[in-house]
Amino acid sequence: MPYYRCMSEETAELIYDWNEVDRRGPSIIRKRRFELHDETLRDGIQSPSVVDPNIGDKVEILHLLNEVGVDSTDVGLPGAGARPFEDVLTLCREIADNNLDIRATCAGRTLVGDIRPMVEVSQKAGIPVEVMTFIGSSPIRRLAEDWSRELIIKRAVEAIDFAVKEGLPVTFVTEDTTRSRPDLLTDLFRAAIDHGATRLCLCDTVGHSTPDGVKNLIQFTRNLIKGTGSDVKIDWHGHNDRGLALVNSIFALEYGADRVHGCVLGIGERVGNAPLDLLLINLKLLGELEGRDLSKLSALAQKVSRATRFDIPIGYPVMGEDAFRTATGVHAAAIIKAQQKGDSFLADRIYSGVPAAMFGRRQDICVGHMSGASNVTYWLKERGIEPSPALIEAILSAAKNSKHNLSDDEVMAIVRS
Repeated sequence: MPYYRCMSEETAELIYDWNEVDRRGPSIIRKRRFELHDETLRDGIQSPSVVDPNIGDKVEILHLLNEVGVDSTDVGLPGAGARPFEDVLTLCREIADNNLDIRATCAGRTLVGDIRPMVEVSQKAGIPVEVMTFIGSSPIRRLAEDWSRELIIKRAVEAIDFAVKEGLPVTFVTEDTTRSRPDLLTDLFRAAIDHGATRLCLCDTVGHSTPDGVKNLIQFTRNLIKGTGSDVKIDWHGHNDRGLALVNSIFALEYGADRVHGCVLGIGERVGNAPLDLLLINLKLLGELEGRDLSKLSALAQKVSRATRFDIPIGYPVMGEDAFRTATGVHAAAIIKAQQKGDSFLADRIYSGVPAAMFGRRQDICVGHMSGASNVTYWLKERGIEPSPALIEAILSAAKNSKHNLSDDEVMAIVRS
């Protein structure tokens, strides 16, 4: 069983995991190493409803990404103007000065003018900056742009050549890969490999793919790379237009992607990117991130939320306000009984498929019209208030006559009265 492996056999027997019955193939980690890449400060802030964080917030986000073990992060578009350039340089210097494990990448079009600022940042910061140079490859994009096949290949090769000559690693990114024809992808990928690209990034730019599409595209790309005899890695970059970005990212790893991209809280253009936080959570629960401490993941999500002014939806998995809240008497009573046994493992799982403490959260019992005396008793004891029978009765009476869960202020008003 995945995240129960570190528990005793007796404890693990408390939960039977149907997810592991006839699971498709062995663990991802046992097959090969994979990496996770963050796009929050580049693709994420292209969301129409967020703000570009100030540099102080970006530095804090960078450190939190490093603490939860994200391998690389796109620190921005240095060719987009003076402020983006200075922010990117500051973040790269922060990585160098603090010897962080996380690696810096920068995105730019297949234009030397976009890549030249990346070279300058790399030289000034004293660290290699991975170049992620992109161009659209789907027939619909080519029609809109009046791009010929020859022009796309020419631009790709010129950009890759320039970055390689400057000594920077290159990921060649085809926008809208999931709607691109295999014949053009074959020519583009072979040209990119021949000119020194070390990674190919497959982009589901408009969230078109299903898991079957992920499988077909990754297998196609793996076979093409194998035919060249080159050691080139595959990235997967997915958007969430059909609500499939998270599951597609997990499938991408199972089907052979070496690195998967995401944004914290799934922010990004239109309805957003694959949610990096939920990807980390699910990989942890699948046993693929053994030994990695994700207790700062909640702090990371909260920081991104405040810095971008993106409110976390109340029902958002794990990170939402309601993720570990319950006012139902039966649920609360079971959690309280587990806590009274002194069994935090049991209390964190009896009515939760995700252990809150593993990701920096905690179980929260509140009081509402479906609550019982145990809810009120727990609420009062948590705040050091003596749960007298009269006080319990008064709070329960107010809760039963309310159509909503009582707020902390409402309960405290009863306590004071």
